[in-house]
Amino acid sequence: MDLVDELKAFVATAQTGSFTAAADQLGVSNRLTSKYVAALEDRLGVRLLQRTTRRVGLTPAGQDLLARAPAMLDDLDDLLAEVSEGSRGLSGVIRISAPATFGEVYVVDMLARFGAAHPGLTLDLRLSDRYVDLASEGIDVAFRIGKTDMLSLKVRKLGSFRSMVVASPEYIDSQGMPETPAELADHACIVDTNRRAAHRWVFRNGTEEAIAHVQGRFHVNSARAAAELAVRGMGIAYAPRFALAAALDSGALVPVLTAHDGETGPVAAVYLEGRALPRKVRALIEFAAEDIRTADIL
Repeated sequence: MDLVDELKAFVATAQTGSFTAAADQLGVSNRLTSKYVAALEDRLGVRLLQRTTRRVGLTPAGQDLLARAPAMLDDLDDLLAEVSEGSRGLSGVIRISAPATFGEVYVVDMLARFGAAHPGLTLDLRLSDRYVDLASEGIDVAFRIGKTDMLSLKVRKLGSFRSMVVASPEYIDSQGMPETPAELADHACIVDTNRRAAHRWVFRNGTEEAIAHVQGRFHVNSARAAAELAVRGMGIAYAPRFALAAALDSGALVPVLTAHDGETGPVAAVYLEGRALPRKVRALIEFAAEDIRTADIL
């Protein structure tokens, strides 16, 4: 058997904790994944994994190998890519994670542009508003909105988003235009539960901070859904500009509290610390960093 395939099967199994999940990640059968790992253990003469009925764990020898094998495999992929890509271009699979709304509004189009320039690549995009575990799910790069606190991740800042308060013209006509953050307490507000403090909307007016404590009948876990409800006149929404751009451009939503600045935060690409970044992933991050500066969505 091929040593590289054996190592890839071991790393995928160790990171996911399951032969089945590893097989899905590698695109091979469960049986072949298990066979590769067993062959690697025979080759090395040590047990690498502790197998139970529910989960696969690492032995001390397995922990030592996992600490070094991913970087070695990435280095090998990078070396082979540099040798071959001069004539063929970038190739292989890039697995990408992004928040649902930001992914639908921006990342999909950005990947289409990147993919058009690199036809040899397969781009596997997974949209989720939870912070996925890059190691266990085999993600090469994740786009994140807001601060990332995990020390195991390297962060490349791509830009900054800003939040806006919006409502439909019909809502403003019927309920009036709030002039200060404090007045939001008297309005129907659409609560985005994806925000860290969903009922606490923070604003700045120059150097002064203002906090509005809001309530509303509609609670959603999507900025895009909050914007859609606002378009339908169900209340006032507070969302990142990238989720509102189309509705603002069409006039379906209008800005509220324009004298106050909404919350801001970083938009970043993150990847695992301590691993050599494959050339194709570096190329995607560099493309996104340049592309997002001209996209005018933040």
